[in-house]
Amino acid sequence: MYIYIVRPGETLGRISEMTGVSEETAAYINQISWPYGLAAGQALLLPAEAAPEAAAERERPCQKLWRPAAIKGYAYPFIDSGIFRQTLPYLTSLCVFSYGFTEDGRLIPPKTDDRWMIGEAKANSVRPELTLTSLNEQDQFDNLLIHALLHDEERKERLIFALLNEMKEKGYEGLDLDFEYVQAEDRDAYTRFVARLTERMNVEGYPVSVALAPKTSDDQRGILYEGIDYAGLGAAANSVFLMTYEWGYRGSPPMAVAPLPEVRRVVEYAVTRIPPEKIDLGIPNYGYDWPLFSSGEAAEARTVGNIEAVHQAVETGAEILWSDTAQSPHYRYEREGKKHEVWFEDVRSMRAKFSLVQEYGLRGAGYWQIMRLFRPGWILSADTFRIVRGG
Repeated sequence: MYIYIVRPGETLGRISEMTGVSEETAAYINQISWPYGLAAGQALLLPAEAAPEAAAERERPCQKLWRPAAIKGYAYPFIDSGIFRQTLPYLTSLCVFSYGFTEDGRLIPPKTDDRWMIGEAKANSVRPELTLTSLNEQDQFDNLLIHALLHDEERKERLIFALLNEMKEKGYEGLDLDFEYVQAEDRDAYTRFVARLTERMNVEGYPVSVALAPKTSDDQRGILYEGIDYAGLGAAANSVFLMTYEWGYRGSPPMAVAPLPEVRRVVEYAVTRIPPEKIDLGIPNYGYDWPLFSSGEAAEARTVGNIEAVHQAVETGAEILWSDTAQSPHYRYEREGKKHEVWFEDVRSMRAKFSLVQEYGLRGAGYWQIMRLFRPGWILSADTFRIVRGG
């Protein structure tokens, strides 16, 4: 595959003439709606028949890594069935988000039935994994809920027993754990719980993965980090998922959601504490749109899909810029007299993250989340990695 960067004034028809790729093919891959409007600076993923001289003029060919890779995707049971079916072929595992638990250790299933997802995943040779979180009834991560569980043997046993029953009954083939804001005082108890959970699950043939906040040192301060022991959890679980995103978030100043230098720092630290072959790199499948005050400060952002961000740039006539430092696309636009700044992901930023997987010999990558279709990203991952089912 090639990545082609649209010049000001170029049309899809003109690009088709230069590359030999039909308008229909380019539009399908890149989710471009009729009448095929483009934004200057937009990154297009084009197939191999693209004339090398035309594509290389703006971007180099995508590197084929062709190494075994695990590719996971998180999804809620209310995902659109069409988006779900188009994404499944590009995954090795599906993490169904999410199950919760009560203070006394009873399992809480998702409000929407998840059986249909499990069945379709298995029919596509994708491993369905039950994702257990510490979300409370207000849909917030609750570290007091974690604390109550970790310090009561009966509650832990009740939860493990319920998990095993649920997984057997519904046909799950793995367990994914996402406990966030673990208190510093619960750090070792959490690691012991994961080790115990992994031992019990492995006996039944279920692998266990654990989501980790993006740390860069052992003694990193902050409520997200102090209760997370990379070395301990990396040894306790079968694999880990680095949540390498949310540097740019709803309440932050406008910036990349996953700037490459920050992602690299997390990976560099992680591989000193966890075997690389047990690490999946988290990749965001979204961006943020920040309204800007006249002072230049930003209001709270809204979430945008990667394709939505491009369509908005086309509609508003904005030019998409590229940050060489963050390795991420961004642009500004004005609507109803108010300026906005948008940062999102495209095939260039994903390619940069895939290169980290190769460089550090990681197990694979995972997307938070697949509720929005990002066809060019999925195709790029297939062109980059050799997906190993059951990996």
